[in-house]
Amino acid sequence: MSHRDSHVRLNLVCLQQCLRWLLAGIDWSAITFRKDCRWTPKTLVAGALLWAWSDEQTLVERFRTVRKIATRLAGEQQQLAKTYQAFTKILRRWTDELVLLVRVALHERMQQALPHHWRVGSFVLFGVDGSRIELPRTRSHEQAYSTIRKRRRGKNRRGKRLSARHAKKANSPQLWLTTMWHAGMGLPWDWRTGPADSSERAHLRDMLGGLPAGALLAADAGFVGYEGLWEIYSGGRHLLIRVGSNVRLLKQLGWVREREGLVYLWPDQAARRGQPPLALRLVVAHNGQHPVYLVTTVLSQRELPDTQVIEMYARRWGIELFYRHLKQTFRRRKLRSTSAENARVELAWSLVGLWAMALYALVEADRQDVPPERLSFAKLLLAFRRTLRDYLHPTEPGERLCERLRQAIIDSYLRQHKASRNYPRKKQEQPPGPPQIIRASTTQIQLANALAHPQQKGLTA
Repeated sequence: MSHRDSHVRLNLVCLQQCLRWLLAGIDWSAITFRKDCRWTPKTLVAGALLWAWSDEQTLVERFRTVRKIATRLAGEQQQLAKTYQAFTKILRRWTDELVLLVRVALHERMQQALPHHWRVGSFVLFGVDGSRIELPRTRSHEQAYSTIRKRRRGKNRRGKRLSARHAKKANSPQLWLTTMWHAGMGLPWDWRTGPADSSERAHLRDMLGGLPAGALLAADAGFVGYEGLWEIYSGGRHLLIRVGSNVRLLKQLGWVREREGLVYLWPDQAARRGQPPLALRLVVAHNGQHPVYLVTTVLSQRELPDTQVIEMYARRWGIELFYRHLKQTFRRRKLRSTSAENARVELAWSLVGLWAMALYALVEADRQDVPPERLSFAKLLLAFRRTLRDYLHPTEPGERLCERLRQAIIDSYLRQHKASRNYPRKKQEQPPGPPQIIRASTTQIQLANALAHPQQKGLTA
């Protein structure tokens, strides 16, 4: 290479800058590998991110491709493990610890790099929802994730004999994913995984400790339940949730100062245990087809007007779009790993990889005042994968990774409304009916008055 060509920038440098920004400030001292291990925590995380970003057809080919890039980034003198088996073995051992470190770092990047998108109105708004990820039909997956893994093969829950076809379908392994999603930026915040019959309510309660104080959590009707909602509120967070006809609410209980729209969630079992009622504000919206019933623990209209309640719940729909990006655009509808443990690792780094790419692209888009909702996941994925494929090629004018990401925005033309299209696989579910709202009985009022006043004062604040 001549002296004139020595200053040519390679696409590899763009990848290096991206990884350096994403992983800056992480303290790796708590991660200690064996002395004969050729990876360091930082190079392993970089390799795992590149592995998730790659578009090769098989996981082994992805590793072979990204190992060349990771070796270039780490330096030719550092010889990394050459086999995919060694790579996945060390990832299985350290994924939980490494993902936790990266997740904390990405949380900090979100607040520091995009502070004006941190809040929606006066609240840090999060959405939560669950979805299923398909898995190859292997014995390992069936034993770990299928819904009948703990029941006798060939029988349903009532003990009746199933046909061979239905037994095979029931044994289809799927992995349940519950995601906590930051609505202001459209990025994941936390997640939990488990078998196909996992409880998304239990996953939510496990993630509450990672939410900032005062956050507002928006969820659909599947998360209604006194124990979980009380845990959210008593932990210093607010909730906004849809309710239906399966929920019984009380009015005129007298637990707090009565006002218009005030209702209470207080099941009889909670009342017998001496647990306090949960005061809520009921807001009725209309989506153009039927009414939607929402309740929130923010009782003050001044702090959160009804119009903002409706707007914030509408923004929760963005988590459904995120799942579409993960499954269709990122092609993670069905994982490729054939073992249960490797599938967990594959999904974890897929989520971190998509999160990291989108955050890096959002920062570039924000420099041109492009809002997060206009970010194109398809275009940002294409930008990263083109850079990966051409990592040893010089960057062409206007084709650097950061410049490609600035163009990864959704075009501005108005699309037609698709709700009326008769798709063959479109769900035809009945909308939830109105909640049952009944007047509190004299016994219930007496039970509420008998409860400790410090809890009552906390609810009226």
